Amino acid sequence: MILEVDAVGKQFGALAALTRVSLSVAPGQVFSVIGPNGAGKSTLFNVISGLHAPSTGHVRFAGEDITGLPPEQVNRRGLAKTFQITNVFPEISVLDNVRVAAQSRAPESGRLRSLWRRPDVDDTVLRLLEAFGLGRRADELAENLSHGEQRYLEICLALATAPRLLLLDEPTAGMTPGETRDATALIRRIVVERGLTLLLIEHDMSVVMGISDRVAVLHFGEKIAEGTPEEIRHDPRVIEAYLGGVDD
Repeated sequence: MILEVDAVGKQFGALAALTRVSLSVAPGQVFSVIGPNGAGKSTLFNVISGLHAPSTGHVRFAGEDITGLPPEQVNRRGLAKTFQITNVFPEISVLDNVRVAAQSRAPESGRLRSLWRRPDVDDTVLRLLEAFGLGRRADELAENLSHGEQRYLEICLALATAPRLLLLDEPTAGMTPGETRDATALIRRIVVERGLTLLLIEHDMSVVMGISDRVAVLHFGEKIAEGTPEEIRHDPRVIEAYLGGVDD
């Protein structure tokens, strides 16, 4: 398994945000985590990516225990995360946004030099932008992009760090239905082409059911179900806790 979450718990004072959550993600899988607001999904992502240290349990990435490591160390091991709220640098160009992310993987001794434009880095960045339809806007300020384009740019920032595992926190939030369909197809294609593993939080059930190999369901900080999209669609516990009328 590329990712193993073993009995992870997270307390914020008296609040138990996560209680003994375990899951395993195989290389190349698209694994989605769903649940109502407040179920603990983003907290789980924050624990995995190093933003929060777990109160109990362990996180292993590619066989290495990364429990409690800071985010920059987790990222340098090959795990990248996007955020529920768009997190780009609005006052610099689209190209420079991705260049900054790409240079974060350079050795510390070479980062100052890597601030200067390098043809090899720029070629890689431009190919990535082209894949997301942003190549023609490379020299524009990021703040001038539409909401959907900024979500794409944030995925480009994560991919520029050359991850093996990509965590996407509601990548289609705020998109129109058409943008959501396009984003889903594009994310799936990028994952396949790059041989990535994807861990996804997403509220849109059409996205989850259309893109996922496996789905885990959180409710009040506990995992109540895990299985294929079809198994989750018809699981009585999930229907009662969250999905409502999805079971048809």
